[in-house]
Amino acid sequence: MSIRRLFPTLLYDVAIDDALLPELAHSIRSLAADDEAGQRWSEEHRFAGYTSYASLNDLPLRDPAFADLARLLTRHARRLAAQLSWDAKPRLDSLWVNLLAGGGHHSAHIHPHSILSGTLYVEVPEGAGAIRFEDPRLPMMMAAPTRAGAFHTVEPRPGMLLLWESWLRHEVLPGTGEAERLSISFNFAA
Repeated sequence: MSIRRLFPTLLYDVAIDDALLPELAHSIRSLAADDEAGQRWSEEHRFAGYTSYASLNDLPLRDPAFADLARLLTRHARRLAAQLSWDAKPRLDSLWVNLLAGGGHHSAHIHPHSILSGTLYVEVPEGAGAIRFEDPRLPMMMAAPTRAGAFHTVEPRPGMLLLWESWLRHEVLPGTGEAERLSISFNFAA
């Protein structure tokens, strides 16, 4: 008898140099205070805090810390692409900041029109919500019985960089703390 594991789903997890984090945290807080379009979008879409997702698409050109981060993210995305046996070299397509208020969350979603997505955790207070990934086979399981392992939860920590294929459905669970969680999310295209 033989059992084979087919089509594994990879989650790339690496700790980055903490020296970049204070500068990124300062930049995130400055953007949250100054970006009126992002503040409006966050309020209109009931985002618990602030995100530059729909307002600023040029952060690596605006701030040297984000330019350094873009180069770092590209190196890691190319390493994951090699692990996935891709012949494409991913290029950073979008990058945005998130200042998530205590108790805030993001509902389950994917990142269409991208090949790799990810998050860098900059500040993670006590009680910050975890990120949870969904087994991509769930929609295909029709009459399958309930089983353990349909979700994989990762507790964030400062400096944690996660990368995954953009089709992988994920969500941020509600936090139990009151402090703000700072993160930077991004997408890569082929």
